[in-house]
Amino acid sequence: MSQITVISGVERRRMWSHEQKLALVEATMMPGANVAEIARRADVRPSQIYRWRRDLLDPTPTPASGFAPVVVGPDQHEAPERPLAMVIELGGAIVRIAADAPAALVTATLRSLKR
Repeated sequence: MSQITVISGVERRRMWSHEQKLALVEATMMPGANVAEIARRADVRPSQIYRWRRDLLDPTPTPASGFAPVVVGPDQHEAPERPLAMVIELGGAIVRIAADAPAALVTATLRSLKR
């Protein structure tokens, strides 16, 4: 004869109210709070609390498409042309250095080209 085991009781997946989630998230925001300890006391995983934190406290929703609208119009103020002191072409890179560029910037730029 075979044996059958019947598991009864509360199902493991619990439903948390908005207030319960918010209370746990707020507890993690207190100075010196330990998310792992708070999660252990509530019998949830720390990752669940981090998920609730992101969902409940993030004021900016994620954009649906990932693209932002761009409006192209005429340039209102054009940057004045600065006189060039040097134009360096090295290994496919072109560096234009203005006459009034700081010496430290020129030195750092040329050193980075050497690498």
